[in-house]
Amino acid sequence: MRFSSLFVLCLAFAPPVLADGLPDLGDSSQLTVTPQMERRVGEEAMRDIRLHDPAFDDDAEATAYLNVLGDRLVASSQDAHQPFEFFLVKDPTLNAFALPGGFIGVNTGTIVTAQSESELAAVLAHEIAHVTQHHMARMAAKQGQLSLAMLAAMALAIVARNSQAGSAVATIGQAGAITAQIGYSREFEREADRIGFHTLQKAGFDVRAMPAFFLRMQKAGRLYENNAPAYLRDHPITTERIADAENRVQGLPYKQVPDSLDFQLVRAKLRAQQGAPRDTLALLQADLRDRKYSNEIAARYGVAVALLRAQEPVRAAAELAPLLKTTEHPMLAGLEARIKRANGDDKGALAVLKHALLRYPDDRALNYACIETRQRLGKNSDAAALLDQQIRNFPNDARLYELQAKGYSSEGKQLLAHQAQAEAYVLQGSLPAAIEQLQLAQKSGDGDFYQLSSVDARLRDLRAQLAQQKKDDK
Repeated sequence: MRFSSLFVLCLAFAPPVLADGLPDLGDSSQLTVTPQMERRVGEEAMRDIRLHDPAFDDDAEATAYLNVLGDRLVASSQDAHQPFEFFLVKDPTLNAFALPGGFIGVNTGTIVTAQSESELAAVLAHEIAHVTQHHMARMAAKQGQLSLAMLAAMALAIVARNSQAGSAVATIGQAGAITAQIGYSREFEREADRIGFHTLQKAGFDVRAMPAFFLRMQKAGRLYENNAPAYLRDHPITTERIADAENRVQGLPYKQVPDSLDFQLVRAKLRAQQGAPRDTLALLQADLRDRKYSNEIAARYGVAVALLRAQEPVRAAAELAPLLKTTEHPMLAGLEARIKRANGDDKGALAVLKHALLRYPDDRALNYACIETRQRLGKNSDAAALLDQQIRNFPNDARLYELQAKGYSSEGKQLLAHQAQAEAYVLQGSLPAAIEQLQLAQKSGDGDFYQLSSVDARLRDLRAQLAQQKKDDK
C-alpha cells in the first residue's frame, strides 16, 4: 500500500509514543501553527481522501449545492475570509467532520436525515465554528503537544474515523495512537454551538433547527445504544447542550424559513441513490402515493432518479416529463439528459444540455455533462472550446483538466494529454504525480518546440515547489 504524504509528514516529526497514547512532541512554544500551516495539513488530508477513499463522492450537483450553502454560512461567520471547501462522503449514516484549514466533509446520510435546510445549515455552522476557532490546534496546545506534526496526526486520525481510506494507514504509528482519543472537549463543543448558532441566525436560517436537531439526535442515540451514529460519537449530544440551544431561541420571534428547491432536489437525489435500487424505488413510490413528502416536485424527481438507477429509463422519462412542463431547474435538465443517454440518445442529451446552458451557463454539472457528451459523439473541437471557456472561468477545477486530458488522449495528442493531467494532479495536491506526467509529456514525441518549452518550464516550477515542501516538512 502506498502511504499518504500526510502520514509521511506525521512520521517526519514522530517521537516515541508515551504511555498515555499521546506522542511527546516537546515544548509547544517552539512552533506556532499558523493558519497557512493548518491549510497545508488540510490540503494533504484532502489529497488522500480524493485519491484513495472510495467513499469520496464527486457528485457535481450535490457538491455545488453544499458549497453554495456553506459559503452562505461562511459569509456570516466570525472569519468570512477563511477559505472553505465542503465535500461529500458517500455514506448513509449521519456524520460531518472538519479538517484543519477549512475542509468540511458531510455524509450523504446527513443531508437525507435533515428534516429541513436549516437543520443541515445548523450542522455546517457548527463545523465551520470548529475551524474558525482553530479547535484542533487549541486542543493540541492544551495538551502541550502543539506542532505541525501533531496537527497532521490529528487530521489523519479524523480521516481514519470518518473514511475507509484512512483506517488502514492510521492503525500504524502516531495517528493510530490518538485515533481512539480524538474528540473535541465539552468546552469546544459548546463554543462551536454558540458561535454556530449566531452564524445560523445571521445567515437567515431558522435557529430553532439547532435544538430540534439535537433532540432528534439524542433520541437516535438512545435507540442505537452502543452503535450510535458517527455524529453522536464525535459530537456527543448532552442534556446541557440541548438546554443551551433551547435557551438561545427563547424570546426570539418565530421566523419561518422555507427550504430551497435546491435542497429538496439534492436531498431527493441522494435518498434515491441509497440502498438497493428496487427497495429504494418501492419506498419512494409508496411515499409519493401516500403523499408523505414536503415537496411534490422533489418527490417525483426522486422517483425518476430511482427509476433510472433501477435501469428503467423509459419509465423515468415518463415520471420526469410532467415536471419539465411546469418547472425549470438545472437538476431537472441534467436528469433529462442522463435519461436520454441511458436510452442511447446522445444527440438528444446534447440538445437538452445545450438548451439548459443557455439559461444556466455557469452550472458545473451541466457543463461537465455537455463536455463528456460532445466527446462521446466525437465532437472534440466543440468539447475543447467549451473546456477552454470553463477553465478560464474556473481555473482551479481539477475535473476540467481531467476531461481535457481525456479529450487530448482520444485525439492522440499525448503531450497535451499528459500536460493537462499534470495540472489536474497539481490541483489535487499531488506534486509527485504531476511531475511524473510532465516527464511522460517530455517523452511523448508529438509536441512542437513551444509545447515542449512550456512543459520544461512547468516541470522546473513543480520540482522547485516539491523541494520547498520537503524543506518545510523538515
